[in-house]
Amino acid sequence: MELHSLTPAKGSNKSKKVRIGRGEGTGKGGTATRGHKGAKSRSGYSKKIGFEGGQMPLQRRVPKFGFTNPNSKVYSAINLDTLQALAEKLDLTEITREDFTSNGLASKKDLVKVLGRGELKAKLKVTADAFSASAKEAIEKVGGEAVTL
Repeated sequence: MELHSLTPAKGSNKSKKVRIGRGEGTGKGGTATRGHKGAKSRSGYSKKIGFEGGQMPLQRRVPKFGFTNPNSKVYSAINLDTLQALAEKLDLTEITREDFTSNGLASKKDLVKVLGRGELKAKLKVTADAFSASAKEAIEKVGGEAVTL
């Protein structure tokens, strides 16, 4: 081993980032890799979101129409046949919102509405955010209970 063959241990020295704008001798002085003139060469430049180089941005080109109600309620729909299948599969007499989320029928934050498609044979106590008139009638017809949260 000689002095000229000494090197740092592998991975011990990280490659140094090239410092730009520190004089002509570095090869990265002058314009400091920004090129000549234009907005990008100036200090304080930041491109606005959606800016397309002066072209009319897509957000302004596309026609806008309609209205989205910020107070609208969106429900996850669960039908009576799904309730019947769930009751048979898990042998339940009471179905709550936790049962819907744990079985992947609705997410935690979803509002749940029970709809009247299908046939219900089991006597169930169903807890949900909303019920259609036909679903409520069908649940009560077989002796069950529809509890609205």
